[in-house]
Amino acid sequence: MSDDPVTAQRLRQGLPLFVALASVLLVVAVMAALYLGRDILVPVTLAILLSFVLVPAVRVLRQLHVPRAPAVLLVVLVTFAGLFGIGSLIASEGAQLAADLPRYSLTMRDKIAALRGATAETGTLSRIVDLAQDLGAALQPPPPVEVKGDPGSPTHPLTVEIKAAKAGLLETVQTFAGPILHPLATTGLILIFTIFILLQREDLRNRAIRIAGSGDLRRTTAAIDDAASRLSRFFLAQLALNIAFGLVIGFGLWLIGLPSPTLFGVLAAILRFVPYVGAVVSALLPLVVAAAVDPGWGMLIATALLFVVVEPIAGHVVEPLLYGHSTGLSPIAVILAATIWTFLWGPIGLVLATPLTVCLVVLGRHVERLWYLDVLLGDQPALTPPEIFYQRMLAGDPAEAVDQGRQFLKERALVTYYDEVVLAGLLLAQEDLSRGTLDPARQDAVGGAIRTVVDRLGSAPVARARRGSGRTASREAAAAVAAAGPDRQVAGVVLAREDLAPNWRGRTPVLCVSNRGPFDEAATLMLAQTLGRHGLPAQVMAMGALRAGERPEREAEIALVCFSYLEPVSLSQIRFTVRQARRAVPGVKVMVGFWRERDPATLERLRRATSADVLVTSLNEALAAVLAASRAPENRPAPREAVASGRPALAQA
Repeated sequence: MSDDPVTAQRLRQGLPLFVALASVLLVVAVMAALYLGRDILVPVTLAILLSFVLVPAVRVLRQLHVPRAPAVLLVVLVTFAGLFGIGSLIASEGAQLAADLPRYSLTMRDKIAALRGATAETGTLSRIVDLAQDLGAALQPPPPVEVKGDPGSPTHPLTVEIKAAKAGLLETVQTFAGPILHPLATTGLILIFTIFILLQREDLRNRAIRIAGSGDLRRTTAAIDDAASRLSRFFLAQLALNIAFGLVIGFGLWLIGLPSPTLFGVLAAILRFVPYVGAVVSALLPLVVAAAVDPGWGMLIATALLFVVVEPIAGHVVEPLLYGHSTGLSPIAVILAATIWTFLWGPIGLVLATPLTVCLVVLGRHVERLWYLDVLLGDQPALTPPEIFYQRMLAGDPAEAVDQGRQFLKERALVTYYDEVVLAGLLLAQEDLSRGTLDPARQDAVGGAIRTVVDRLGSAPVARARRGSGRTASREAAAAVAAAGPDRQVAGVVLAREDLAPNWRGRTPVLCVSNRGPFDEAATLMLAQTLGRHGLPAQVMAMGALRAGERPEREAEIALVCFSYLEPVSLSQIRFTVRQARRAVPGVKVMVGFWRERDPATLERLRRATSADVLVTSLNEALAAVLAASRAPENRPAPREAVASGRPALAQA
């Protein structure tokens, strides 16, 4: 690199642009290679996907002590024999349907005429029927024009016909054999690749481990095996579901009386591999044939009802039972993948789009170097729940955070949401503040947005919905619920006035004091709101107001003072503040919330250094400690149940 600091600075500034250009060129080069090499890559891809489906059958034969080579050959030959049989069946059924179509054209003409007569008074529908007839007439070849008269006359000049030279033997063979040889060659490549992939499965796995990184063989081997087993189960489940879908459709069309039901059932099974629109496309041809065959409308209605009933059951009932609620892909990734693979590989790319994208996502989840594939294509949230919350606060959009919180509350308690999401998001904001990346205006905006979330969620009832009900509508809320884990026992406890000790029965027996940081107020508001929701009303004061001599309301009724610290602060300052509180209200208990610290040994040392009665690091711990201390002696639980974390409770201090 150049020693000139100006040149070095320019190079550093231009490096992101160079990286972006290199990435774009790499993507273009990969897409060009996929497009130009599709004649080879398509058979290889089909063979790889087919091997995932056939591995369980080969494994079963191996367990029966069949040697590897005969087991592979037997499974592959039986599979391809079945595929050839299905292809022959499709060809014969399609030929029969094509031969019968001219008979059905008369029925269609009668229906069009009937529609035209029935819609003569309605202009829009009548024009649609006329347009269909005009299009049909335009698609017909023009009739031959017969010319009469003297060919030699000026008005009828001689007709000159130019005929191409007769094709040679090689050109004739290419013309007639080309459409047959290309599919046969592709099928042969698929057959050969499938056999060798199944025979060399372990060797290919070892090479994949070497490429992925052999520094940690245990982790890499587990990741590769897990990815292969997941893909195999997914493809088998999808194949079984689509075959069952095709069988049900074919049997239903046979019961309805539609011609060639086997053809339509096979097409339905194949087209269902196409995401979102495959089942709809597979219904179009049966609907057209039903309209052409039946002089009435009963067959058309029955066919439409068959698809309308079977597809939702397959997609929303059977599919989640087989391999989860989704393929692990985001909806936009499915649409984008279908578009790209169709552009590169044509119709076969449309069918392979979802399986190929699933493979990429699985690789992204198990291979560290390809992590970005999971982020770009997967359906898991790209950010953690606290990061999503903080990002919404930075964007000034508390409404989305409120919606996420309400979805969370269908499964867990509000205090759990505050601990696992909001408080963790506040720590992210505090870190940005410590680095100096938040200006005062942004600090005020973030603080105001957080207070809005706390105010809106505070009205939610303490009772929660049944756990595991699956009522979370968004993936972000579901991820937050999964990350939070179960609620603590104290999350569902609400004390009545008669449950409290005599000195805790005032209007606001708890005083929550927030530190001077801009985000400490939000943490203190959550603490006060949590205590109030569980039967312990609290008032909130700022540290500055307390030091300025402002007195809390009903000072004599205060039984507990809670100090809330989100930003780093010196121990001597905390110790001085605790002593001030005890001098102001003799006999008061003092609790200090260190929302940043998690080490139990450090907390115990801090408790002794600050002379506080108890130190907590989460709102759940604070709630457990205050509930244990505020209960009347006859209503107190055993000491070991006073605080879930096992730290000293206020009642024991």
